[in-house]
Amino acid sequence: MARKSDGESVLGKHLRILDAFEPQRPELTLTEIVGITGLATSSTHRLLKELLEEGLVERAPGRLYRLGTRLWEYASRTPGALGLRELARPWLDAVHVRVRQHTQLAVLRGHEVLFIDRQSTRDAVVNATLIGGRIPVPLSSSGIVLLAHAEENLVDAVIAEGWPRTTRETPADGPELRQLLRQAHARGHAVCDGFIHEQSRGIAVPVMGQYGAPVAALGVVVARDDTPVLGTVELLKGAAKGISQALLSTETGIQPLLTTSRASLEYFATLDADEDVEHRRMHRERHSETIR
Repeated sequence: MARKSDGESVLGKHLRILDAFEPQRPELTLTEIVGITGLATSSTHRLLKELLEEGLVERAPGRLYRLGTRLWEYASRTPGALGLRELARPWLDAVHVRVRQHTQLAVLRGHEVLFIDRQSTRDAVVNATLIGGRIPVPLSSSGIVLLAHAEENLVDAVIAEGWPRTTRETPADGPELRQLLRQAHARGHAVCDGFIHEQSRGIAVPVMGQYGAPVAALGVVVARDDTPVLGTVELLKGAAKGISQALLSTETGIQPLLTTSRASLEYFATLDADEDVEHRRMHRERHSETIR
């Protein structure tokens, strides 16, 4: 992989451009991308051209750029999209019907929480998360329950990096965060009052995977009021257990990961078989040419 003199790979610079786009700013000008990434204008222009050619970035009206649909194609093939999200959706919906606020599914990505699914109602309280959006771990109940089961070196790294304090309730420092993590680990859930917005309360539980470690967090954002939280906690724990059992019952491959009809799964199987036959045929032809 080619590298520039500053030591950053060309791929790293491409990713820096892609990272500049966020749900709150889906379209950017060249000047804005330069300002966000810190890359030189000439380099940014060249890298954008390469991303455009590959369909990873698209042009939008008004000399704007936006993420390309080819990224959606890749994302749709990941186990997280085909597996966890589809398996969790019935449970997410069941919680949302009861809560009628915000219900969301999140995974840990570095020092941030990535939200991969969410249900909301128009009259719900303030929630700063969006599908595909990230927020620092210490600001989210989902982040707290996930970090509570993480390795100590990740906790140290999160504390060393720091995080913004958006309200007076946001964890102030490392000792306060560690106390929250100990409580979440012991209780099996986290309740975060006003961490992002003073009127909102985040409640989350871990979704456990095969080896007793969380693979995701299931959470809600509700009004910060006098309503007891234990009922919501038990609702979330029941749904998280259902997701965990669904994950444990799946096997390798596409079939158990897709929510579709039996006829469709049989059709996919014939496609797989046809591809195997074609692959073996091509292998034999290449082998014969090598012998000749």
